Amino acid sequence: MNMKADQRGYYGEFGGAYIPEMLFPNIRELEENYLDIIRSDNFQSRFRLLLKDYAGRPTPLFRAERLSEHYNTRVFLKREDLNHTGAHKINNTIGQILLARELGKKRIIAETGAGQHGVATATVCALTGMECVVYMGALDVDRQSPNVKKMIMLGARVVPVHSGNKTLKDATNEAIRDWINHPVDTHYIIGSVVGPHPYPDMVTRFQSVISEEIRIQLEEKTGRNYPDFLLACVGGGSNAAGAYYHYLEDNRVRLISAEAAGLGVDSGKTAATSLIGTPGIIHGSRTLLMQDEDGQIEEPYSISAGLDYPGVGPLHAWLARSGRSTVYAVTDDEALQAALLCTRKEGIIPALETAHALACLEKIGAGADDVVVVNLSGRGDKDMETYIQRLEF
Repeated sequence: MNMKADQRGYYGEFGGAYIPEMLFPNIRELEENYLDIIRSDNFQSRFRLLLKDYAGRPTPLFRAERLSEHYNTRVFLKREDLNHTGAHKINNTIGQILLARELGKKRIIAETGAGQHGVATATVCALTGMECVVYMGALDVDRQSPNVKKMIMLGARVVPVHSGNKTLKDATNEAIRDWINHPVDTHYIIGSVVGPHPYPDMVTRFQSVISEEIRIQLEEKTGRNYPDFLLACVGGGSNAAGAYYHYLEDNRVRLISAEAAGLGVDSGKTAATSLIGTPGIIHGSRTLLMQDEDGQIEEPYSISAGLDYPGVGPLHAWLARSGRSTVYAVTDDEALQAALLCTRKEGIIPALETAHALACLEKIGAGADDVVVVNLSGRGDKDMETYIQRLEF
């Protein structure tokens, strides 16, 4: 079964480009040029150099001895938190800023939830001297204030969005409106594997450096280049898409996706999109999304700003529906306890998003001889206020 996008950007029944007429020229320009540009030797040379010398790649694959002992299996952590700006997001923004320059763009817009993508976008704009505007839900502006300050210091203009429930979905809506009004000089750096084709495929390709490195590093550490279990959190799903990419068609590897259950899958306060969502269209692609009987988007909830999105990337919708990935719903409390355990056992404070993936170590039933890789997508500095409040330090 083909797990990668076809020429029209479909993963099975999911994907495509469902866009208003006014956005058509922007999307067509990208679709017609992105593969030729990113496959060119010149682009790859600059992309790989910046990943190495600016982002700090390759990131380590760390054998977590005490977590391994706790779960009686062999746990490895792919340390994307050690990238410049503290998350995997920088891989994609480096790729897209180089692409934008090749397309002659002068202005960059972005959306952000947890702030990790916003900081990564503001960073590469500072690096290249590009104007940067970041849309962010007003609720997320409040709960991710350190990242907001970083973006402003980097020279970006952060625009709080007060519509809807003031989170990632609403920020994305505003970014799309901006792009429609600035079709010529502006490139929209989408931060996840969502949106109309070619974004899901393009972002996945930029993030695939994660699984490319895992294969090499596992070979060095275990004598084989694949894990038995590969765990990642999924909101839109960019870190998971990158970690899975080189294993999508390798059925020896069980792909484990951690979604945010919030207060519980059936509580009405959740973001477990793959488990309770139904097919529909959001932000330009057909995917699974949380909606009512009339097709109105239902507001998601998660303690994690990066996971409270009512949709999921079309790749992940297809992986879940086809059975290629196994999706676990992780509650706020389970994520908090997993974060505390990782911190106390390994001295690593993970991002709240990542904590959802770590919580799956308790659920997957890995054996003593199994190799388990968890993609540690980001560091927890940005979440310290939430940790302090919820863990009652």
